[in-house]
Amino acid sequence: MLRNIVKLKVRQPFQSVRPKRWQTAQAQAVANNVAAVDPEWETAMPFDKISGPSIWRMMKNFAPGGRYHNCTLPQMHKFLQEDYGNLMRLPGMFGREPILLSFNPNDFEKLFRAEGKWPVRRGLESFVYYRKKVRPDVFKGMGGLLTEDGEPWQSFRTTVNPVMMQPKTIKLYVSKVDEVAREFMEIMTNLRDEKNELPADYDQWLNRWALETMGVLALDTRLGVLKEESDEAKHIVTNIRKFFELTYEIEVLPSLWRYFKTPKFRQLMSTLDDLTRLVMAKVDDAVVRLDNNPSTDSNTQSVLEKLLKVDRNVAIIMAFDMLLAGVDTTSSGTIGVLYCLAKNPEKQEKLRDELRAILPRKDSPLTPENMRNMPYLRACIKEGIRVCPPTAGNARATGRDMVLQGYRIPKGTDVVMSSMLLQNDDLHFARAKEFLPERWLKEDGIPEGKNSHPFVYLPFGFGARACIGKRLAMLEMEMIISRITRQFDYRWNYGELKIRGALVNIPMNELKFQMNEVLD
Repeated sequence: MLRNIVKLKVRQPFQSVRPKRWQTAQAQAVANNVAAVDPEWETAMPFDKISGPSIWRMMKNFAPGGRYHNCTLPQMHKFLQEDYGNLMRLPGMFGREPILLSFNPNDFEKLFRAEGKWPVRRGLESFVYYRKKVRPDVFKGMGGLLTEDGEPWQSFRTTVNPVMMQPKTIKLYVSKVDEVAREFMEIMTNLRDEKNELPADYDQWLNRWALETMGVLALDTRLGVLKEESDEAKHIVTNIRKFFELTYEIEVLPSLWRYFKTPKFRQLMSTLDDLTRLVMAKVDDAVVRLDNNPSTDSNTQSVLEKLLKVDRNVAIIMAFDMLLAGVDTTSSGTIGVLYCLAKNPEKQEKLRDELRAILPRKDSPLTPENMRNMPYLRACIKEGIRVCPPTAGNARATGRDMVLQGYRIPKGTDVVMSSMLLQNDDLHFARAKEFLPERWLKEDGIPEGKNSHPFVYLPFGFGARACIGKRLAMLEMEMIISRITRQFDYRWNYGELKIRGALVNIPMNELKFQMNEVLD
């Protein structure tokens, strides 16, 4: 049966919403004025000599009983590295061209340095298909920052950068974000059982916190999703998780969706329809409210209000994407940091000592002023994301012909930079398996994090296409981890935290943190 599927040629893939790869690469090479050929090109080995599995081997390994079946994401990457080395080629199949997976930070640097002013990060083609083919009535032909490439991406990014990247804009939200965090502390207190443990579905509650916080940041409004009886909250959080999981299944794993509408593809389109209905209703309400009650002082205008004055369609899509992309990503990063602190109580207590100076009482307010001096908190977050990253790495299409590890890589080739394993490898970080926030503070006797290769650890990407929401994500994590650590002495009693593959790393464990109230 599998042989017949591979030979399937009757139906053509869905019409692409992007230019063909060679056309894209050619246009960008001209636009970026990038040299066409790497100086090592002539002596390098050909692309098809890069080691990697055949289509049959890939399908066998991912099938039940296969080497990669039901692996955690770190396990799968470890197996791939063991099987094929630091540069491997995943075969093109079912309408998708070959993809490279690199475990070498020198490759990462070369890719980023040659990306030009229009970096190409392909992927999420099904999401592009939905926005441009299924619901052009809502998205007006725009893919947004998540999916656009080339000049459309640059135009969108140029519009939103002055608003999203301004530190003074972030400061406007501190008190409102802190209000959500303090409300969430009350919820966490009541969620605990007789052993002071949180429920197995604590990750869903953390997602609700992230969604409520993102409502403040994206729409300047409270969504009300922290209420236990909120069915709408459950639908939004569940559908965002389903979006990431289904997209991973049809974009990363082998899928025939480009040839016909598979069941997983239909599920994804249905999930996106539900999300669009739920989220766009929130966005529309916020837009109407701001239209009827505009701010007179530009210094106090929200992100959405400022963007509405520049480009209404861009503002609406950016708000939608913030709500979509800012939930699982932020909660995943927060879970990793909490897990590391729970497993290292002496580090947790050191952080609590820092927080006591800023928050003399548990309910003392966090402000832009008192948050300036929190070096150990920021080191804990940086180290937690190193040990437990929210994503597997970064991805780029090569901006020109180049040589990686002695092989010719044609321009336009997609390369996944798998930094997750490297961040936990002693080759790149001394005592890599240990949670050592001090490595980022240059404390005596602790190996410095800054001595590692500068392109191993890039949790928010690099260059022009670095994460536009970095400042917002850091603000959220700083505030929620501050609040939790100031209020609770917490422990993890259930072995190693395991994660499974999706576009965002998702915990496999029940998140039954033990939360004991701090007395002072």
